[in-house]
Amino acid sequence: MQTLWDHRFAQRTQRMKSSAIRELLKLTEDPEIISFAGGLPAPDVFPVEEFVEASTRVLRTQGATALQYGSTEGYTPLREMIARFATRNGIEVTRDNIMITSGSQQALDLLGKIFINHGDRVLVEAPTYLGALQAWNVYGSEYVPVRSDNDGIVTSELDSALRTGPKFIYVLPNFQNPTGVTLSLERRYQLIEIADHYGVPIVEDDPYGQLRFEGEHIPSLEVLDGRKHRNGSSYTGNVIYLSTFSKTLSPGIRLAWVIAPEEVIRKLVMAKQGADLHSATLNQMIAYEVAHGGFIDRHVEVIKKVYRERRDVMLDTLAEHMPEGVTWTHPQGGLFLWATIPEGMSTVELFKEAVKEKVAFVPGSSFFPCGGGENTMRLNFSYCKPEIINEGIARLARVIKAQMSSRNPVFAVSGK
Repeated sequence: MQTLWDHRFAQRTQRMKSSAIRELLKLTEDPEIISFAGGLPAPDVFPVEEFVEASTRVLRTQGATALQYGSTEGYTPLREMIARFATRNGIEVTRDNIMITSGSQQALDLLGKIFINHGDRVLVEAPTYLGALQAWNVYGSEYVPVRSDNDGIVTSELDSALRTGPKFIYVLPNFQNPTGVTLSLERRYQLIEIADHYGVPIVEDDPYGQLRFEGEHIPSLEVLDGRKHRNGSSYTGNVIYLSTFSKTLSPGIRLAWVIAPEEVIRKLVMAKQGADLHSATLNQMIAYEVAHGGFIDRHVEVIKKVYRERRDVMLDTLAEHMPEGVTWTHPQGGLFLWATIPEGMSTVELFKEAVKEKVAFVPGSSFFPCGGGENTMRLNFSYCKPEIINEGIARLARVIKAQMSSRNPVFAVSGK
C-alpha cells in the first residue's frame, strides 16, 4: 500500500531492507522463548563495576573535556592504546593509521560511502555477515559470492571471482559470523597473494579474534600483508582492518576502530564528519579508563572461559539430541556455530514451528546475498546460560525430528 511519502524518498531507499535478524528478534520478545538468534554477548560478563568507577574518575577529573566535542579521528590516548595493542599482535601501526567509529557497523557504512559506486561489485564469503550486506545495499552494491567450507573462503575459487572486477574483498577470518569457522593460515597467504595480484583490497572484519578458546593463534591478514607492505613505520598495505570493543567490553558503548593506510583514514575521516562529527568523547574516555593498564587482557580471559563452557554445552547437547542428517560446525572461538539440516527442508519454515515450541534461531538464507542456504541456521551460544542451552537445543531437536519424520510438504524448499 503506497502512502503520501513513498514518492518523496530517494531512490536508494528502495534498496534498504530491514535486518532479517532484527525482525526475527521481535518474535522472540516473549520471555519464555529461548533465543539462539541474536549475536549477543553474555550480560553477566559485562564489567559493570569497572565502568562505574571509570565513569566517576573521568567525570570528576576530566569532565569538561569528556562532555565536549572531540576530534573525528578519536580520543588520542585510546587510539595510541589500540596502536600499542595492534603492534603487540604484529600489526605495526601508529595512531595515524587508526580511526574510532561508532561501532563496526558505522565502519562498514563509511567504507561503503568512500568505495562503492552504484553497481560496483563486492566479493564476499557465502555465507557472510548480514550487517555488511545491509550497510552496502544502500550504495547500490552487487555481490560476488565465493563458497566457504570448514577452512574458510575457498581460495581456489577466487581467481574467476576476481576477474569480475570487485571493488574489494570482504572477509571475517576468525570465528566467522555466521558459520563460526576460521580461515586457515594457508588460505590467508593465498588470499593475500591473489588479492595483490589483482590489485583488489581486502576488508578484514575481526570482531571475535580475541575470543579464541582452543587451537593456535593465526596471524591476521593485516599482519601477513604488513610483512610485505611497509614504508618505514607507516602501514601502506592492501588490507583494511576492523575490530571492536563490543565483544570484549560492551556493545552498548558503541566503539570500534579501523586500521588502514593513512590515505584511507583521511577519506574515512571526511565521510565520518558528514555522519556524526565524531564518536562520543565520554564513551571513548571511559573505555580507555576501563581498558588500559592490562584490565582488558584479564577480562578477555574471563569471557573466553564462560563462552567456551557454553559452546561445549551446545556441542554436547547437539550431539545428544539431534537426529542423523543434521550437522554443525565446531568453532574454536567466537559466538556462533552453523547447523545444516537435510536438503529439501527450509529453516525459514522450521523457524515458525520452533517459535511455537519457544525456541528461536536465525535461518541461514539471510546470510547469502545471491540465494542459497535454505537448509541452514545460525545458533548463538554466548548469551544463554548452560542449563538454558540444554533445554533450548532439546526443544529445537524435537521440532526438527518431528518435521523430518512427517516430511510435511510445507517444509520443502521451493522448487525441490
